[in-house]
Amino acid sequence: MLASGVVPGVESQRKPVLRTIVEQARQGDEEAFGALVRQVGDRCIYIAHRILRDADLAQDAVQVALVQVWRELPALRDLDRFDAWLHRILVHACYAEARRRRQAATNVVLLESDAPTVTDRALLTVHDRDQLDRGFRRLPPEQRAILVFHHALGMTVPEVADHLGIPLGTAKSRLSHATAAIRAALEADARTSSLDQEQLA
Repeated sequence: MLASGVVPGVESQRKPVLRTIVEQARQGDEEAFGALVRQVGDRCIYIAHRILRDADLAQDAVQVALVQVWRELPALRDLDRFDAWLHRILVHACYAEARRRRQAATNVVLLESDAPTVTDRALLTVHDRDQLDRGFRRLPPEQRAILVFHHALGMTVPEVADHLGIPLGTAKSRLSHATAAIRAALEADARTSSLDQEQLA
């Protein structure tokens, strides 16, 4: 099971149904679009909340994204790429929301998934969640998005690049920089904590 609660087998069964709904909504069927929103709404909130870590900001970003989806859906040619297309719109809405309300950019946290998916040992062995939170909130939205899609949603780096609409090299670079930044923040916090303990001793 992925962090978003999607079981792989159920996900494969979902795609034909989703494709039919997308096709109907693409033709201007408002009821079908309502059904589409119900199909994808929870995942959109899941992603937006983990990038922005603010319920109101996440709701705003999802609303903006869904309005854009309704407006641009008739132009979508490859219905099988709907998920990637939707994620791209959603992530850009999150970026815009973070820029518009900059205080949200410092109020983020990387939530744990149902099962550990982070492969970096430095992150897997963190016991102090506060340290991880502090490291994550220092990242720009673009790097937070990479971590959410790769670690929380369990996507491969090529899949992340596709869904975010960025070159593979850019995705690899952002993931590397994000991981290094968190690791550096954790090490700095550990040194500070050690010094504080020495002073108290």
